[in-house]
Amino acid sequence: MFFVVSKVFWFFVQPLNLAIFFGLAGIAAQAVGRRRIGLWSLSLGTGILVLAVWTSLGAILLHPLEDRAARPELPADIDGIVVLGGGFEGAINMVRGGYELNAGGDRFVEAAVLARRYPRAKVVISGGSGTLMLEGETDAAAAQRLLSGLGIEPDRLVLEDRSRSTYENALFTRDIVHPAAGENWLLITSAFHMPARWDFSERPDLPLRPGRSIIGQPVRKGLPCFATIRSILSRQ
Repeated sequence: MFFVVSKVFWFFVQPLNLAIFFGLAGIAAQAVGRRRIGLWSLSLGTGILVLAVWTSLGAILLHPLEDRAARPELPADIDGIVVLGGGFEGAINMVRGGYELNAGGDRFVEAAVLARRYPRAKVVISGGSGTLMLEGETDAAAAQRLLSGLGIEPDRLVLEDRSRSTYENALFTRDIVHPAAGENWLLITSAFHMPARWDFSERPDLPLRPGRSIIGQPVRKGLPCFATIRSILSRQ
């Protein structure tokens, strides 16, 4: 139920949709003679659109979240790597095949680099389909094809394809991964995502080092505002 509510809530509050809603409300208010309310609604919608699309406000807000998760010194040996989903365009991959990446796709590039650096480490991909209405291929399935194509042995991959949220990432990964005492495991996700993911790494039954965040991933002007607001809301 929470998953559905969160998706519906985000649909209404993400800046682009919010700007459209205020714009439509302003037009409707003007049509029924509420000129002052209409003007305020149109101005507010325009302001949100300008800030989100044509300024660097998103990047400015994003940087403090990224800076909280610095790259650590990696140990000499790693036993396992857990990669959180959210880096693939599931709907496109389901129709077209291949491995279409989105803005978070560099976490899977990082996973491939580390998997080759630590050839004995298991690689756990935790990610189902996070869409509410459109069907799409799970991140676990797409990642399996991508990492195998990059030379990672299939028997090293552990797939968890049911999760739709960070809580479910931890819940379902716990069911299939059982780190032994003294083992080193790494958690990979995007840098701005990492502050909201400490609950995953701090679970006593799934000890992970929240150690390999992706710092300085390419950020497109305007779009970070959406990602930043969503990341801040997810921490509440």
